[in-house]
Amino acid sequence: MVEMNGSGLRRRTLLAGAAGALAAPRVGRAQQNTIKVGMQSILSGAIARLGTSSRNAAQMAIEQVNAAGGLAGRKIELVVRDSKGQPQEAARIARELVNSDGCEILLDAEASSGAFAVQEVVRDLGVLCIHTASETSSLTADPKIRVATAFRCARQGVQDAIVGGGFTARQASARKMTRFATCSPDYAYGRDTTKQYLDFIKHFKPDIQVVAEVWPKLGQPDFTDAITRLIQAKPQAVFSLLYAGDLSSFVNQANVYALFTQMAMFNPNMGDYPVLHAIKAMPQGSYSGVRYLETFPDTPQNKEWGEAYHKRFNEYPTNWSWQMATAVAFLDAAAKKAGA
Repeated sequence: MVEMNGSGLRRRTLLAGAAGALAAPRVGRAQQNTIKVGMQSILSGAIARLGTSSRNAAQMAIEQVNAAGGLAGRKIELVVRDSKGQPQEAARIARELVNSDGCEILLDAEASSGAFAVQEVVRDLGVLCIHTASETSSLTADPKIRVATAFRCARQGVQDAIVGGGFTARQASARKMTRFATCSPDYAYGRDTTKQYLDFIKHFKPDIQVVAEVWPKLGQPDFTDAITRLIQAKPQAVFSLLYAGDLSSFVNQANVYALFTQMAMFNPNMGDYPVLHAIKAMPQGSYSGVRYLETFPDTPQNKEWGEAYHKRFNEYPTNWSWQMATAVAFLDAAAKKAGA
């Protein structure tokens, strides 16, 4: 399993909250030998690789928990559904997983648009849920949106924005760049986190000007219009939160127009293994980050997990898969803490 390097306080808070939720009547009422855990994600379309890798990681992690005796003595049965990236479908499936399939816990591996829809189902049903993918901060930080039985194990966009904003500002100063454009997906994650990034970039470098904002739809196959608008705006750099298949498609199409010979690109999602493999020619002078690498942190646990995933599924793990494995680890630790 992956070794966590995050805040000890945040980890203890999640464990304590999840432990309390596991001890609640909805989870504790059943005394069968199995416990059903529902997972809905994007298993088709441009973002599908993230969803299928989440499913893979859940299967691998749950097998490990079951081999060690199960979740507080109960074997986990995983029930997986495809939301197709549609928020209404994500909400419908989440409700069906609980009411029809008898799932007592939800692992929500949705993009932010779907996660917000699932959150309202969790509020209504009072089911224990761990959001494994959404980065939009307000999902769990906004008191009006927060639900007592919903938790997250993914990083928040604002955490990226603070560190990434400072890094971007330093690079912009070094390269004398002031004109920026943005190109991010048109939903909560793209809009909210782009704003957070820009706020912190301007905090560290107040002379930054935003000359264009482009908002492609999630899963959009053709980025010609977005690329044309960026060329016309003539920025010195473009900041983007596109990810997965959308990001690789955008970069490959933009390379046809030599877009990145005209501007630098900052994107915190380009270091994800599937994106790196799908991009035919990496933009020169681009800057990126990633949530998971097999080589960082350089620990035996991290390397073992990455190698085990690759051996099992013949593909490299994604950001979302690592976060899903973390969610199952949190569930296991919370169950032990609760003694459920």
